[in-house]
Amino acid sequence: METAAFRKITAIVRASALEGVEHRLHELGVPGLSVTKVKGYGEYADFFARDWMVEHVRIEIFVIRERGTEIAQAIMTAARTGGPGDGIVAVLPVEAVYHVRTGALGTPADLGWHTDVAE
Repeated sequence: METAAFRKITAIVRASALEGVEHRLHELGVPGLSVTKVKGYGEYADFFARDWMVEHVRIEIFVIRERGTEIAQAIMTAARTGGPGDGIVAVLPVEAVYHVRTGALGTPADLGWHTDVAE
């Protein structure tokens, strides 16, 4: 397996945008994702809250390298309101992906990830 065949996309977006993002990712045939409620502040802070924290969701996706930019763009399009606090998307190289059940090093094919881009 070549180095960095995978990308990890981490997006932190408004909770209200989650349904639209999930719908768009499903349309693109994204093979799986994880969603976690998170709390923090960055560009937008809730100055009226005692700790300034704002609730968002974190979406994490592992995909083949060739789909990283396409999926990041889809998340940004689906989550964008144009206001402060829309969130961020990071695309990072992944050196290896292992199957927890078997301990085997994964490849795009044996993880069921198609190398062709969904239309």
